[in-house]
Amino acid sequence: MNDHARPEPSVVICGAGPAGLALACALHDRGLAVRVLEQADAAALAAPADDGREIALTHRSRRLLERLGLWQRLSDIAPLRSAAVRSSGSRRPLPFASRGQDLGWLVANHRLRAAAWAGAQQRGIDLRCGQTVTGFTRLDGLAQVDTRGGERHSAPLVVAADSRFSPLRRLAGIGARHQDFGRSALLVPLAHERSHDGIAQECFLAGHTLALLPKTGQRCSAVWTVANSELPRLAAMDGLELALAIEAAAEGRLGAMRLDGERHVYPLVAVWAERFVGPRLALIGDAAVGMHPVTAHGYNLGLYGIEALSRRLDAARDPGELGPLLAYEAEHRRAAGPLYAGTNALVRFFTDDRAPMLALRRAVIDVARHLPPVQAAITRRLVDA
Repeated sequence: MNDHARPEPSVVICGAGPAGLALACALHDRGLAVRVLEQADAAALAAPADDGREIALTHRSRRLLERLGLWQRLSDIAPLRSAAVRSSGSRRPLPFASRGQDLGWLVANHRLRAAAWAGAQQRGIDLRCGQTVTGFTRLDGLAQVDTRGGERHSAPLVVAADSRFSPLRRLAGIGARHQDFGRSALLVPLAHERSHDGIAQECFLAGHTLALLPKTGQRCSAVWTVANSELPRLAAMDGLELALAIEAAAEGRLGAMRLDGERHVYPLVAVWAERFVGPRLALIGDAAVGMHPVTAHGYNLGLYGIEALSRRLDAARDPGELGPLLAYEAEHRRAAGPLYAGTNALVRFFTDDRAPMLALRRAVIDVARHLPPVQAAITRRLVDA
């Protein structure tokens, strides 16, 4: 359909990542006319490059994606059968498993992006690429977004889905608390000698953290979290040296390792927006809450927020009405707040390498192994957060 022949949108979404496009699909299915603005070009969105990130999806997230018809478009889905946590010097790992079902699934982020793009295309959603947002105003019952090319897009509701460093959030005057952990995650795809058996390993070691996330086949993604000062040394390693270093940090649990793709680096910064809504504005995904990846709940939280927002919007009434937006904000803050605070506390606890804290970490893991109710409660949270 010619862009000029499309109906005026009820909702303009800024950001065509997996959160923005999933929201676009959800709102379209509720009868709202949606327009999505994205600064990247269409070719990059239709066939996104592998960015190294693996996304853990809960059972609840799978149900939401199935409802949107996006789960069915995914490929290379790796079942997450169980998880094991250990700390430096701990005698045995702390296991987490859900009797009779997987903990969840791991999917490459670029495959989620491609599925969301295909779902939006199939619905005929108005997607406008090459649009960099430069201004945000409210006038006469509408919110207006200006772009670098001189275009103006108006709708009763505008949604920021444009990353944890959201330009639209700043333009709208909404502040955010940033927690910079002074560390970065080095993501390394690996092939290995032994089967991972669908087990995710989280290893809190002295000076660094190593997660091994199972992929399809005898492959995994190593997420090596190190102090930023360590990055130059790791960046200087060739592929063989890096694989050997990760193999040693993993204590040979998966046997011999070799690189199986490009490495990627992401600084670790968590973000909590001061408000999730404003007049004729809502924030979703990382624009509202940007999580540390250690609990793997970032995209899951984004999907829960999408569900909370979309069920409060209806084609028969003004989508920018403040009451439903405030109800969305209250629900999402209740869901996200404890997880955000708890995750940050967990990171501080498990990355404090002073000798007393190392001993306490080992003791906590050893004691928790003998407390099945604690393990069961955490497992329930992992399965269906």
